[in-house]
Amino acid sequence: MKYVIINGSPRRKNTWKMVELAKNNLNGEFEEIHLMKEKIPLCNGCYKCIVESEEKCPHRDKVASIVDKIENADAIIIACPVYAMNVTAILKNFLDHTAYLYHRPNFFTKKALVVVSSAGTGQKDVAKYIDETLRHWGVNKVYKITYACGGKDSFDLKNINEVSQKFAEDVESKKLHNPKVGDIVFFNVWKAMAFSKEPIKVDRDYWVNNNLVNHDFAPEIKLNVFNKLISKAMFLILKKVIK
Repeated sequence: MKYVIINGSPRRKNTWKMVELAKNNLNGEFEEIHLMKEKIPLCNGCYKCIVESEEKCPHRDKVASIVDKIENADAIIIACPVYAMNVTAILKNFLDHTAYLYHRPNFFTKKALVVVSSAGTGQKDVAKYIDETLRHWGVNKVYKITYACGGKDSFDLKNINEVSQKFAEDVESKKLHNPKVGDIVFFNVWKAMAFSKEPIKVDRDYWVNNNLVNHDFAPEIKLNVFNKLISKAMFLILKKVIK
């Protein structure tokens, strides 16, 4: 198995130590990306990645290599401490550069592990935000390890081991899970927008060329009957609403 690790911390302290502990339960190769070293310029909100193409991003040379590594990996690990009750600036900046993946999700066969530490609180909310972002990317299943270290070098080893072992087993099984209802809704929002009278051209091309418009969800995922019915109903409703 190949894992890509995105370190959203400018340091390698508690959060990184938790990643190292989790790695003990994972079998495979690890590609480390330390965002502090990548020096990605701040996203300037030009919107080109969404309305023209991700290739038009003025910082594409910095971002594309990371996205390509995610594409070529079996699973993703994102590590981030809590800074002012949110993700770090360097992680948020990277995620801002991937905004186009909300419109054009891609990583439907990937699993992810989110590792968040805090000196006090906020770790669960930060992990939830990263989880939601990954699911908008299309990621199939997200596992979370969170811990408030209290400023000390102490960790919940039992939880780290339990979650990382489940993550490893899931990655190695290559089993694909049914999506959450919210993920089905968003899938159909973008699918319906591809059928609108004035769609974003690059969005429509993506959905048509990848044949996503002819599926209730990503073709790699076999939806259960309940989720199929939800998807079909949501698309019919959204297609009428989004004209």
